[in-house]
Amino acid sequence: QLQASGGGVVQPGGSLRLSCAASTFSLDYYSIGWFRQAPGKEREAVSCISSADGSTTYADSVKGRFTISKDSAKNTVYLQMNSLKPEDTAVYYCATPKAPYREECGDGIPFGSGGQGTQVTVSD
Repeated sequence: QLQASGGGVVQPGGSLRLSCAASTFSLDYYSIGWFRQAPGKEREAVSCISSADGSTTYADSVKGRFTISKDSAKNTVYLQMNSLKPEDTAVYYCATPKAPYREECGDGIPFGSGGQGTQVTVSD
């Protein structure tokens, strides 16, 4: 089971760090993808970190502003979000790839629906 946390309300240009904690399995063996969904919009892939080799991917809209990382000791993946913009406002959640792609990231990799998300609001 995955639990996303760390959302909140922040002004444009501000920062937040989201956490994705796994309680029933080791993230050493599962890639983690961060997704977001704004009202009336489709789910958007934001970032992913591969458990196979630690490689990371980012959506073009967040490159240079967001950083994904993992703390294996805490079994947690983080998404550091800097220089936030109003268009980053969404519910963010984390998910694992569907079998047999559990250690992969990249276009075309199917992900599960993930756990409960966390709301990020960027506004004056």
